[in-house]
Amino acid sequence: MQLPVELLDYRGERKRRARAMGFVIAASSAGYALALLVAGTALRFSGWREALAAVAVMPLASWLVALAALRGTENRIHPRPAGDSVLGSIPAVLKNRNGMLSIWGYTFHSWELLGLWAWLPAFLTAAVMASGAGAAEAAALALSLSALTYVANIAGSIVGGTMADRWGRTQSILTWSCVSLALSFSIGWLIALPVAMLVVLACLYNFAGIADSATHSTVLAESVPAYYLGVAYAVRSVVGFGAGVVSPVVFGWALDLAGGGKMSGDAFAWGVAWATLGFGGLLGPVATWKLQRSFAAPRE
Repeated sequence: MQLPVELLDYRGERKRRARAMGFVIAASSAGYALALLVAGTALRFSGWREALAAVAVMPLASWLVALAALRGTENRIHPRPAGDSVLGSIPAVLKNRNGMLSIWGYTFHSWELLGLWAWLPAFLTAAVMASGAGAAEAAALALSLSALTYVANIAGSIVGGTMADRWGRTQSILTWSCVSLALSFSIGWLIALPVAMLVVLACLYNFAGIADSATHSTVLAESVPAYYLGVAYAVRSVVGFGAGVVSPVVFGWALDLAGGGKMSGDAFAWGVAWATLGFGGLLGPVATWKLQRSFAAPRE
């Protein structure tokens, strides 16, 4: 088993690069869905400690898979210009306008997507409880339903990457980010819908929310020189996942402030909470639009 050559080779065909990245991100989404499914199944037969233990075993399995997957992969190092240091790569990233626009677009994308992933199981639990189920039964069912919605991430990553290769990087990001934003501002108010309909909406939300992830990663790879691409991804991880840490906290704060603790199925409280993801996510398309304008025509 080997990684796609388009991803391994920075100089690989640009027309297939985003799709290759989409397959990699789709694999991570499959792992996330599997973790929720395992946890939900374990909760049906045991307690939360056993569920956590079952999930904790999975990283060991991933390490073994990685050993097999990378055994034929070349350890490629891109040479640096003479006199350029590793530490000097950080200021270089910060000064790279296209690279930073890509990083900021990803940051606000992460605000929305990681907030979605953190709170969707609780939201579906509240919806199931509002339909009359008990707390324990609702939690187990909601985890399984959440896992189902995360399966949509697999398709979203591949479709989004393929669209980016065919119709342009920034255009694909703008399309899917707008769909995702529309759902951020609406899904909370719809908690009273039948659970099946809510799950369908959550599948679409996950699909749209991650459809631009592969493209964000591809755009950054195409915006900075190969010899400091790793540093660029590191800066993006610090800033982007930092936003992803803060957004679920803001979501919970808004939920409490709007009265979510009084009644689990309160549409107003959930609507306000989900809107915090939308308001933060709004800045992502702005950064992408600026990036679109700065890109040279042949690169689009």
